Amino acid sequence: MKQTTSNTKKHTLLSDFKEITKFGLSISVMISSVAGYLLGADKIDYKTLFLLIIGGYCMVGASNIFNQIIEIEPDKLMQRTKNRPLPANRMKKNHAFYLAIFLTIVGLVALYTINPKTALFGAISIVLYTSAYTPMKPISPISVFVGAFPGAIPFMLGWVAATNHFGIEAGMLFLIQFLWQFPHFWAIGWLQFEEYKKAGFNMMPTLEKNKKASMLIIMYTIFMILASLIPVLHKTGALYLTPIGALLVLLSGLMMLYYAVKLHKNQDDKTARKLMLSSVLYITLIQIIFVIDKFLH
Repeated sequence: MKQTTSNTKKHTLLSDFKEITKFGLSISVMISSVAGYLLGADKIDYKTLFLLIIGGYCMVGASNIFNQIIEIEPDKLMQRTKNRPLPANRMKKNHAFYLAIFLTIVGLVALYTINPKTALFGAISIVLYTSAYTPMKPISPISVFVGAFPGAIPFMLGWVAATNHFGIEAGMLFLIQFLWQFPHFWAIGWLQFEEYKKAGFNMMPTLEKNKKASMLIIMYTIFMILASLIPVLHKTGALYLTPIGALLVLLSGLMMLYYAVKLHKNQDDKTARKLMLSSVLYITLIQIIFVIDKFLH
């Protein structure tokens, strides 16, 4: 009886909703969109910002639910996923599907209210994530490349929401987040290599945890740093960085590069975890730096 009470407390409807929509991930993606909006907006429209937050969360949440519906069986095999609402049978598959459809509709309506272009990019992200990235995960590590496209949309989505325009600025924000995803996901792939193998996934570019894979992580981290610094050249329209802002972005990137090089040397999970955490810190820091740099300039 005590065990049942404990489980009920542990897994409430709200906690299952947060888990199936991947609350933490959805919030971080939402923050990314808000950062893009602040960079693009001349004047902050709080109604647009609210719609972007609601629409962004709903779209990412729906993508995550569709992903978990498709991956119920693999999720049962992995320690970190087996207690999710669907593999643990706390939520029915059809209920999860209806929730995903509902969130998709709410998200699209919210983004369309901002402007049709924002809704279009939101729709593209959910289709690519669900119909391309997720089914490709058990087939090939190219899934990381495919998944980088929907994963790179949120930062530039905010700019499109603010300006109703996709130009070089939005493209630059897309590129930065696109390149960032390779070292980020390969660090996760390294860390979860054995767990992913149980489920039939392999996210590593060389199919193994080896020096070739860690060298690719170093290369893409360098590409990401260089892309993040391009706005200091004032060749990216209304998106720019001051020299001080660029220096802070560079230092943030070098922190991540340090762990990438260390992983190449050590070839261990402990360093892969530090690289993964530093990548999350990096993408958060540069968004903050870009926004503060704009408003202080």
